[in-house]
Amino acid sequence: MAQEVAFVTGAAQGIGEAISRRLASDGFAVAVADMKADKAQEVADSINQDGGRAIAVTLDVTDKVQVRSAVEKAATQLGDFNVIVNNAGLGPTTPIESITPEMFDKVYHVNVAGTIWGIQAAVEQFRARHHGGKIINATSQAGVVGNPNLMLYSSTKFAVRGLTQVAARDLAKEGITANAYAPGIVKTPMMMDIAHEVGKNAGKDDEWGMSTFSDGIAMGRLSEPSDVANAVSFLAGHDSDYMTGQTLIVDGGMQFQ
Repeated sequence: MAQEVAFVTGAAQGIGEAISRRLASDGFAVAVADMKADKAQEVADSINQDGGRAIAVTLDVTDKVQVRSAVEKAATQLGDFNVIVNNAGLGPTTPIESITPEMFDKVYHVNVAGTIWGIQAAVEQFRARHHGGKIINATSQAGVVGNPNLMLYSSTKFAVRGLTQVAARDLAKEGITANAYAPGIVKTPMMMDIAHEVGKNAGKDDEWGMSTFSDGIAMGRLSEPSDVANAVSFLAGHDSDYMTGQTLIVDGGMQFQ
């Protein structure tokens, strides 16, 4: 059988990097897609040095034409297209009164439009190859329950859950599944920036800012990027073939469904 191919956005660091490395270890050929070309190349080179197969793709997910071209390039170079992980996202702290039209446009274009463009490009490749595939989208614990000071981020992640469910309905007859993963509080640069801003807005330190998000985790620890990558591995693999339209919450027990 031909090697299956996965395309991961926002893959140069944090959760995206962990997902890329995990899928490579699972046997996928991986396209490491990110705006940060040098860092994406470093991740791809590292995967190749470890015996995997990866290419780096420079990508701005807000650009529909660029997303389509990048996905097509990955499919051509790697020989197939089976999984897309729409992981790229922004998570600025946005107290209600601070939101501007410019901030709204930026966050929604990355988190929502970028996911839609990824879905469109992936479906085009699945159809061109006359087989099904897997669409995996990044939502968040904050896309299941609204979080304070995160109006833009939370609302985009609620939107991702909705568009995932629509894609699941529309594409199931073609053998294409669509699911989402919802991380909790993960030790990533983006999360540390959010905690810093929340603390600063309250006149507190970074530790206080992080505690506003991490209180109440049943498992008693913050998530590592690898915890999320493990869940995405399940969604990308064939053990989840009968699962679609779902949000897999990976938050250590912050909430129960």
